[in-house]
Amino acid sequence: MFTYKIKSIKPLHDYVIVRDMNFAHRTTSSGVLLPSDDMKSRGVRPRWAQVYAIGHEQTDVKVGQWICVAHGRWTRGLDIETEDGERITIRRVDNNDILLVSDEELVDDIQGEF
Repeated sequence: MFTYKIKSIKPLHDYVIVRDMNFAHRTTSSGVLLPSDDMKSRGVRPRWAQVYAIGHEQTDVKVGQWICVAHGRWTRGLDIETEDGERITIRRVDNNDILLVSDEELVDDIQGEF
Protein backbone atom coordinates (compact mmCIF):
# COMPACT_ATOMS: atom_id res chain seq x y z
CA MET A 1 0.00 0.00 0.00
CA PHE A 2 1.29 3.46 -0.90
CA THR A 3 1.89 6.05 1.83
CA TYR A 4 1.83 9.76 1.01
CA LYS A 5 4.36 12.01 2.77
CA ILE A 6 2.80 15.34 3.69
CA LYS A 7 3.87 18.48 5.55
CA SER A 8 0.37 19.73 6.30
CA ILE A 9 -3.21 19.30 5.23
CA LYS A 10 -6.07 21.81 5.27
CA PRO A 11 -9.60 20.64 4.42
CA LEU A 12 -11.88 22.88 2.39
CA HIS A 13 -14.92 24.71 3.75
CA ASP A 14 -16.34 22.91 6.82
CA TYR A 15 -14.91 19.45 6.08
CA VAL A 16 -13.59 17.30 8.92
CA ILE A 17 -10.60 14.95 8.54
CA VAL A 18 -10.17 12.25 11.20
CA ARG A 19 -7.58 9.69 12.24
CA ASP A 20 -7.50 6.65 14.50
CA MET A 21 -10.91 5.25 13.52
CA ASN A 22 -11.19 1.93 15.33
CA PHE A 23 -11.89 -1.16 13.21
CA ALA A 24 -10.06 -3.64 15.48
CA HIS A 25 -11.48 -6.31 17.76
CA ARG A 26 -13.43 -5.17 20.80
CA THR A 27 -13.98 -6.49 24.30
CA THR A 28 -17.33 -6.36 26.10
CA SER A 29 -17.57 -4.99 29.61
CA SER A 30 -17.77 -8.60 30.84
CA GLY A 31 -14.52 -9.52 29.04
CA VAL A 32 -15.84 -11.33 25.94
CA LEU A 33 -13.62 -10.73 22.88
CA LEU A 34 -15.49 -9.72 19.71
CA PRO A 35 -13.46 -10.18 16.49
CA SER A 36 -13.01 -7.32 14.02
CA ASP A 37 -16.31 -6.62 12.27
CA ASP A 38 -15.14 -4.28 9.53
CA MET A 39 -16.87 -4.84 6.19
CA LYS A 40 -19.43 -7.27 7.69
CA SER A 41 -23.15 -6.72 8.28
CA ARG A 42 -22.68 -7.22 12.03
CA GLY A 43 -20.25 -4.29 11.90
CA VAL A 44 -23.03 -1.78 11.27
CA ARG A 45 -22.44 0.66 14.10
CA PRO A 46 -21.09 4.16 14.71
CA ARG A 47 -17.31 4.59 15.10
CA TRP A 48 -15.17 6.95 17.16
CA ALA A 49 -12.29 8.84 15.54
CA GLN A 50 -10.01 11.72 16.48
CA VAL A 51 -10.30 15.01 14.58
CA TYR A 52 -7.04 15.55 12.66
CA ALA A 53 -7.85 18.70 10.65
CA ILE A 54 -10.83 20.98 9.98
CA GLY A 55 -11.79 23.45 7.28
CA HIS A 56 -11.89 27.17 8.00
CA GLU A 57 -15.72 27.21 8.15
CA GLN A 58 -16.02 24.36 10.69
CA THR A 59 -17.39 25.57 14.02
CA ASP A 60 -18.79 22.39 15.62
CA VAL A 61 -15.59 20.46 16.35
CA LYS A 62 -11.94 21.22 17.07
CA VAL A 63 -8.72 19.45 16.19
CA GLY A 64 -7.89 16.86 18.83
CA GLN A 65 -11.47 16.16 19.87
CA TRP A 66 -13.02 12.69 19.47
CA ILE A 67 -16.19 12.33 17.42
CA CYS A 68 -18.66 9.49 16.97
CA VAL A 69 -19.70 9.14 13.32
CA ALA A 70 -22.77 7.28 12.01
CA HIS A 71 -21.96 3.98 10.31
CA GLY A 72 -20.42 4.27 6.86
CA ARG A 73 -20.39 8.07 6.79
CA TRP A 74 -16.66 8.33 6.10
CA THR A 75 -14.40 7.92 3.09
CA ARG A 76 -11.92 5.14 2.50
CA GLY A 77 -8.68 5.63 4.35
CA LEU A 78 -5.63 7.40 2.94
CA ASP A 79 -2.30 6.41 4.49
CA ILE A 80 0.01 9.33 5.16
CA GLU A 81 3.35 9.94 6.82
CA THR A 82 3.56 13.19 8.76
CA GLU A 83 6.61 15.44 8.99
CA ASP A 84 7.69 13.73 12.22
CA GLY A 85 7.57 10.28 10.58
CA GLU A 86 4.29 9.09 12.10
CA ARG A 87 2.23 6.86 9.78
CA ILE A 88 -1.54 7.30 10.12
CA THR A 89 -4.71 6.69 8.13
CA ILE A 90 -6.95 9.70 7.57
CA ARG A 91 -10.57 9.85 6.40
CA ARG A 92 -13.09 12.61 5.67
CA VAL A 93 -16.35 12.25 7.58
CA ASP A 94 -19.80 13.52 6.68
CA ASN A 95 -20.46 16.60 8.85
CA ASN A 96 -24.19 15.86 9.05
CA ASP A 97 -23.51 12.44 10.57
CA ILE A 98 -21.33 13.45 13.52
CA LEU A 99 -23.36 12.08 16.42
CA LEU A 100 -21.29 12.93 19.50
CA VAL A 101 -18.22 14.98 20.44
CA SER A 102 -15.83 14.33 23.33
CA ASP A 103 -12.65 16.02 24.52
CA GLU A 104 -11.20 12.66 25.54
CA GLU A 105 -10.95 9.23 23.95
CA LEU A 106 -13.77 6.92 25.00
CA VAL A 107 -13.61 3.15 25.35
CA ASP A 108 -15.45 1.48 22.45
CA ASP A 109 -16.98 -1.50 24.24
CA ILE A 110 -20.35 -3.16 23.95
CA GLN A 111 -23.10 -2.83 26.52
CA GLY A 112 -26.10 -5.08 26.20
CA GLU A 113 -27.16 -8.69 25.89
CA PHE A 114 -24.21 -10.93 25.01
